[in-house]
Amino acid sequence: MQYILAIDQGTTGSRAYVFDKRGRIISSAYREFRQIYPQAGWVEHNPDEIWRSVEFVTKRALSRKNIRPTDVAAIGITNQRETTILWDRKTGRPVHNAIVWQCRRTAGMCDNLKARGYGELFQKKTGLVIDAYFSGTKIKWLLDNIKGLRRSAERGRVCFGTVDSWLIWKLTGGKAHVTDYTNASRTMIFNIKDKKWDNELLKILKIPQAILPGVKASSSIFGVTAKNRCGLASGIPIAGDAGDQQAALFGQGCFEVGEMKNTYGTGCFLLLNTGKKFTLSRKGLLTTLACDKSGSPSYALEGAVFITGAAVQWLRDELKLIRTAAETEKWASKVPDTAGVYFVPAFVGLGAPYWDPDARGTITGITRGTGRPHIIRATLEAIAYQVKDVVRVMQEETKERLDSLRVDGGACRNSFLMQFQADILNIKIIRPYITETTAKGAAMLAGLAVGFWKTTAELKKTLSIEKIFLPRMKSGRRQVLYSGWLKAVDKARSV
Repeated sequence: MQYILAIDQGTTGSRAYVFDKRGRIISSAYREFRQIYPQAGWVEHNPDEIWRSVEFVTKRALSRKNIRPTDVAAIGITNQRETTILWDRKTGRPVHNAIVWQCRRTAGMCDNLKARGYGELFQKKTGLVIDAYFSGTKIKWLLDNIKGLRRSAERGRVCFGTVDSWLIWKLTGGKAHVTDYTNASRTMIFNIKDKKWDNELLKILKIPQAILPGVKASSSIFGVTAKNRCGLASGIPIAGDAGDQQAALFGQGCFEVGEMKNTYGTGCFLLLNTGKKFTLSRKGLLTTLACDKSGSPSYALEGAVFITGAAVQWLRDELKLIRTAAETEKWASKVPDTAGVYFVPAFVGLGAPYWDPDARGTITGITRGTGRPHIIRATLEAIAYQVKDVVRVMQEETKERLDSLRVDGGACRNSFLMQFQADILNIKIIRPYITETTAKGAAMLAGLAVGFWKTTAELKKTLSIEKIFLPRMKSGRRQVLYSGWLKAVDKARSV
């Protein structure tokens, strides 16, 4: 038997999945790693800890089913996007902790760029708004704040990469310094029209071209494994690479224009396939590169919500209201509604469509009768409301009535949340049997590149629906609830 190994390197942990020819998960493993908070609004990861977690889950996933390393036909990688790593080209050692996509340390730098009138230039070239979310200003911060780093970078001694690049470098024993178009499109220095690093933007941010990786289509041979890497045989092709949200879009089978998915993870990310059409948003959405049916670059509109699943993690780890995320469904069902409580989890500001870095987490409507189930229910409902914010704008921008949403990610297993999502959006929610579509997309891209799957039709045969949630909330109730949410958002933005 031959298999595809998918490495899904996320914000709070790393997963490895083994897929067979029918697209089924044969084995998997997971490991969390530390979240580092040097000061308020700053978030870091240790790149070596990320790598060790990937080593662990890869070995564990293979050993659990006695899969031989030589049975792996190819490797696909998907990753937390925008998170920025710089490392020494000769030694392979990181020069600093990774600066995570959630980190707001460069918000002031972004404000300065916008004040200097660069907002439109960056958006026209990259499809992105100027924001601390993206990699560009994170790179500049590292070059500006680590003694001697800029000089080393200018001499070609430093590599920049998003997490996929770091993992490919490690897997190949330092032989390949590459990324794919989807990850490159999230850096704020990549021209998504010309599909290359943009010299004008690099000059504005004072980033040397020498540190940048090569860029390939998401279904390509990025390199081959070196000996003694993650318990794998040497010479296995790393043949798929895509940022987590674009991988999920592909893994959901959204190959055609107008198809849409939402991933419920640490944040929520809704992507709409727009094909070859480059569409700039005027209402807070992003234009980004995704994958067409062959894994080559195409365009998508995206709404990025920073904190959704992370809010549930906060209930678990900080407030101790739950022991596991799965408990939220039971608690939320104990009460008929939140009794007027709204929770806006703007821990690191608000993403689409607001793009307000100064907003802060807010709970409104608390009374003496507010209890644990109300807070937990309000947390789940906040996820659905934030998705509605994005869908509403997406419908306005495209002038199209969107009648369904494909969902994936850990929180989509929560049937209370999915039903409320269908109710508040007034569209059907389609949940697949395999909700780990981020990993599946990476596997599909890798499999296509090596002929494991030969056609899009073969890939579509591996997709199946587990449940469809239909809206059942009355229109008046929907409007009242959403109106209350918008008022709560206004309060969070005025903190």
